[in-house]
Amino acid sequence: MIEEALYAGLISGTSMDGVDAAVCSFDPKGLRVLCHATTPWPDADRVRLQRLAQPGADGLDLLGEADRRAGEFFAQCLLGLLDRNAIPKEQVIAVGSHGQTVRHRPQGACAFTLQIGDPNRIAERTGITTVADFRRRDMAAGGQGAPLVCGLHQALFQSEHESRAVLNIGGIANLTLLPADPEHPISGFDTGPGNTLSDHWCRRHLAADFDQAGRWAASGAAEPGLLARMLADPYFTAAPPKTTGPEYFSPAWLDRMLGAHAPDCAPEAVQSTLLQLTAESVRAQLQARQRDCERLLVCGGGVHNQELMRRLAAALPQVTLESTASHGLDPDAVEAAAFAWMARQTMRGAAGNVSSVTGAERNLVLGGIYPGRAWPAIG
Repeated sequence: MIEEALYAGLISGTSMDGVDAAVCSFDPKGLRVLCHATTPWPDADRVRLQRLAQPGADGLDLLGEADRRAGEFFAQCLLGLLDRNAIPKEQVIAVGSHGQTVRHRPQGACAFTLQIGDPNRIAERTGITTVADFRRRDMAAGGQGAPLVCGLHQALFQSEHESRAVLNIGGIANLTLLPADPEHPISGFDTGPGNTLSDHWCRRHLAADFDQAGRWAASGAAEPGLLARMLADPYFTAAPPKTTGPEYFSPAWLDRMLGAHAPDCAPEAVQSTLLQLTAESVRAQLQARQRDCERLLVCGGGVHNQELMRRLAAALPQVTLESTASHGLDPDAVEAAAFAWMARQTMRGAAGNVSSVTGAERNLVLGGIYPGRAWPAIG
């Protein structure tokens, strides 16, 4: 029987490969992940989400249906995780649900971000108080609405003994910069594509969802001209705060980059170039923003891409490269754990964003609270 005060986190990332769920305990020593799991989206739902996430004419009926279905599925994922690990749901004070991003437009006069996965349904199906819609409050205060996981990175991984950074490689890659001096503000930003373009290229040419361990990319050689053309995109040299998504680094973007190169590039050479784009964009932006970085902690699905990790290590020979697992947190659980942490922050009336990262006017309590059956909760 677990008697600790527990918090849960839920997220589905830009790769749309599944819902990550984690249950965490918190005590004076810090955060402990009790269990976590990734549950793949049903094929039909994944197709709907991918369609919805691409720019174009979106039907409101499609949006409403997808929001409802995603909320129901998020609830099923959490209930399944609790049941498999014999954790009574009454022990979970709150669940932080990031939801599924279907559009992120942080620039322009009408900047907005949209995540679906109806939190009302999560609260009703699970009976657990649900905290959701984290990003829009930060945007309302002038921020980019992302990255939001930097607060947890700071709490768990910052060290006064060395300058560190955390690299999360999902569909989009993002960095959190953690200076050794605790008085110096942390920063963070999306570096550009992580897996999103290479996953698309695999689906187009291999009918596979991703490049297992980067073996296909390793079979080809990066094409220098194509890589240079990609890196010339102004996003890579733009100053933070900045965030992006598959709306920008889309299949259409890749086709534009290929242009006249397309007939001359073998598919495996393009895949190799896309992998090198991720490694090189991370290297360039890390060195531009935190040249004294001594240790780079990697999490997210990209940590399992051995060829990508090899290329990152080669690009950053003066930096110790290691998984967050070396510091006590499974790299596959980091993002879900971050939203458990943010749910706890919200329930305690504490800020969930880091304004020096997102560009918001101030640190804010984020998210809306959807009461569960045990409301009001204490803890």
